[in-house]
Amino acid sequence: MGSDPMSAQPAADAVVSQSVSAPLTRAAIFLVVNVNPGDENRAAVLSLCADLSALLRSVGFRDLDAALSCVMGFGSEAWDSLFGSPRPAELHPFREIRSGARHAVSTPGGLLFHVRAKRDDLCFELATQIMGRLGNAVSVADEVHGFRYFDDRDLLGFVDGTENPTGGLAADSVFIGNEDPVFAGGSYVIVQKYLHDLDAWNKLPTEMQEKIIGREKLSDIELDDSVKPSNAHNALTVIEENGKEIKILRDNMPFGRPGHAEFGTYFIGYSRSPRTIEQMLENMFIGKPPGNYDRILDFSTATTGNLFFVPTASFLDGVTPERLASAAPSGAQTPATPIPAPSSKDGSLGIGSLKGENSYE
Repeated sequence: MGSDPMSAQPAADAVVSQSVSAPLTRAAIFLVVNVNPGDENRAAVLSLCADLSALLRSVGFRDLDAALSCVMGFGSEAWDSLFGSPRPAELHPFREIRSGARHAVSTPGGLLFHVRAKRDDLCFELATQIMGRLGNAVSVADEVHGFRYFDDRDLLGFVDGTENPTGGLAADSVFIGNEDPVFAGGSYVIVQKYLHDLDAWNKLPTEMQEKIIGREKLSDIELDDSVKPSNAHNALTVIEENGKEIKILRDNMPFGRPGHAEFGTYFIGYSRSPRTIEQMLENMFIGKPPGNYDRILDFSTATTGNLFFVPTASFLDGVTPERLASAAPSGAQTPATPIPAPSSKDGSLGIGSLKGENSYE
């Protein structure tokens, strides 16, 4: 959902996606909240859904060139509580991964607001307006204010997001198609908050850092396969199906509090199927093959983990508090439990073009 696209009314039968594939910006706020129990709290969230585009237009109009946008996502339990059926085919709780000392944690999160702009103050104002509308209806699980660091580098010193798809490939990578027609135009997003041990990382020689990442630090050029280790970060996060790479869209942001020795990267990845990122995380934390894990995890710790579904902007605009009548009543939902990830002997996702049947049923 962006300030410009939402300023024009779509045709009655048009489906307008949220601004998932908006250009990268200099500032962002990542806000994860949980919906408090009670019909009045769920009604407050539903009311915000329909009014979010108006809030965005009002704040964004102050500087249209600042490209203010906001993506709103829903966790598995929050979706069931707010909307009931039908539900997105691949929406489920974030899948925890443990392997040795490495742990991809799964943490509470009902709603995600990913606010982006070229100006910090616009992000701050929109997030303030959103929280003012929600009030006591939600409890904050996590809030991170991100920034671009020099020439799009993370705090480890490497350029982040080099392989992001663009244009039509970006749209094909992030938006659901005919594989789930009821939710076509929607997307999935996985977020993780990583904290880095920069003291330990900075003690490594640059050449060793480059082999862990798989790129030259200064030039951002990918290492040749003849010298790049098989467990380099950019080797383990390449997912192929039938000889074709399945792309995701990253909008990672550095964050930190130097006075508290807190330095991190907020990972956020959009895709038309969560299975792509889930396979990446398995490769990183477990290894490919098992044990051949991502050495960046020796210096980085995941402290949060969530999966959200991002409906279309058209869906949000059409939400009314009366939807509570079609959703399950408060307390009727059984807490969802993580579903074991399917295994595959060849390590593939088993998703082909991402248009096959849902393998988690």
